[in-house]
Amino acid sequence: MSNIIKEQTLEKVNVQALTWFVGLAGIAAALPFFVHLQLVTGPIINAIFILVLFLVGVRSALAVALIPSLMALAGGLLPAVLAPAVPFIMIGNVILVLGVDLFYGWQPSAAGFWKGVLVGAILKFVFLYLSVGWITKLLIKHELAAAVAKMMSWPQFATAVAGGAIAWVALKWLKRV
Repeated sequence: MSNIIKEQTLEKVNVQALTWFVGLAGIAAALPFFVHLQLVTGPIINAIFILVLFLVGVRSALAVALIPSLMALAGGLLPAVLAPAVPFIMIGNVILVLGVDLFYGWQPSAAGFWKGVLVGAILKFVFLYLSVGWITKLLIKHELAAAVAKMMSWPQFATAVAGGAIAWVALKWLKRV
């Protein structure tokens, strides 16, 4: 009886999707421990969100969008005093994923992909930029406000678009777009 249940369960598991999810989520979780430069880590992490979206699905991409901020905090890329920024960064990542998913869903083409990346990147940037006021009120050290404001401004847009470009190249190579 238990062998039948195991076989039926394994038949329902998409091993390729699971492999993509575990591999990309693992990179997203580990990268902040090794690379402490936002302009390097950001594009790679944003590319991973988009890759997971296209290779595994929106629910998985939304789950992965929550991981890197926590790991950046744990790994030191994001100093502990900036912990109040983590929920805002997570929401920004979710906005990017949903933007790409929505526009590509409306127009499954190169144009839809790039519209999604651009709109998602703009919305992520606007959300984080507007969140700076809330975040700085939560910070213990108010002298960090300028650094937080800079981190939550144009680099968010730039790294999201760069991540879209990396994802586009990878997805073209994988013949998924």
